[in-house]
Amino acid sequence: MTPKGFATRAIHHGYDPMANEGALTPPLHLTSTFAFESAEAGGEMFAGDRPGHIYSRISNPTLDLLERRIAALEGAEAGLALASGMGAITATLWTLLSPGDEVIVDTTLYGCTFAFLRHGLAKFGITVTHVDLTRPEALAEALTERTRVVYFETPANPNMRLVDIAAVSRIAHDAGATVVVDNTYATPCLTRPIELGADLVVHSATKYLGGHGDVVAGLVVGGAEQVAAIRLYGMKDMTGAVMAPFNALLILRGLKTLALRMERHCANAQQVAEMLAASPGVTAVHYPGLDSFPQHDLARRQMPGFGAMIAFELEGGIAAGREMMNRLRMIARAVSLGDAETLIQHPASMTHSTYTAEERAEHGISDGLIRLSVGLEDVADILADLEQALPGAAAERAA
Repeated sequence: MTPKGFATRAIHHGYDPMANEGALTPPLHLTSTFAFESAEAGGEMFAGDRPGHIYSRISNPTLDLLERRIAALEGAEAGLALASGMGAITATLWTLLSPGDEVIVDTTLYGCTFAFLRHGLAKFGITVTHVDLTRPEALAEALTERTRVVYFETPANPNMRLVDIAAVSRIAHDAGATVVVDNTYATPCLTRPIELGADLVVHSATKYLGGHGDVVAGLVVGGAEQVAAIRLYGMKDMTGAVMAPFNALLILRGLKTLALRMERHCANAQQVAEMLAASPGVTAVHYPGLDSFPQHDLARRQMPGFGAMIAFELEGGIAAGREMMNRLRMIARAVSLGDAETLIQHPASMTHSTYTAEERAEHGISDGLIRLSVGLEDVADILADLEQALPGAAAERAA
């Protein structure tokens, strides 16, 4: 019987304990190189005429299992494990783009992605064009004969904008462009972009896929031919961003509880978002699960759950935000996301400080925006910590 359910695939896909001396947990292959049964066999592997592992910078049995499992969860043909989320993004774009090409990206991007595009690729003769991809018609107007890639996040880091993956993919494909989606925020539990028409999906597996804040890792999934090209060019030659086997084992462990964790993350975040939206002194809450969220209808169509990331703003802007963050007792002031712990940070001075003040204003990242990654603690404790730190509680204490 072929397992069909998401949680079942996350636990079982691609591994048979009986083929590994009954070991329930997959073995860790800590080797840099592999022996060949003959000189001819080695030559055939290097020529690509025979399957097998040559060197762990190209492939490794532990990574291979992770790659097959994440591909199964995303509904893709193939996967590729890399050393970090930025390793996944850069290896992919170095493979797909050449001097003279154009990449169209959404208005809002993670700070390091923005820096790579604007301060990296742009130096090598690649045109980077920002388009408001929440409006698919804007993409249709912006596409040119040089457009090779359309790239976006949904939800976007940090302001939670959503992109209609199916609509944007149709328009991009009509122009012959490849669609790449960063699915880090949603995970394949909540969004499977390839099933909606995207070509490639990238992840910072450091976040929800690992889930415990103890590993840095990245993943790419998509068509077998494109993923093979990224492996042999973008990863092997251009970046060398190779995942360590032990890190692959940690991600495999995290995948086993992904469905359960995302269920709790989403439930906690919904309650937190509703509390923030009702709190005096909170001027805006950006969370797809709120009826007030401008793209709530798209979220309901595209996501069976709304994730654990919330962006919000306070009266008094960044000064009020810093005061609130400094009053927190349990919630950690830290970047990253998707951990068991609830984390809070200020994008303008932290994760998105690669933008200038003018660029942040242009790209929808206000100086007062606060990003909250809702964790797995008892939700009553998360709510209590936020409530005692919010401006209204501070005013009551002063009175």
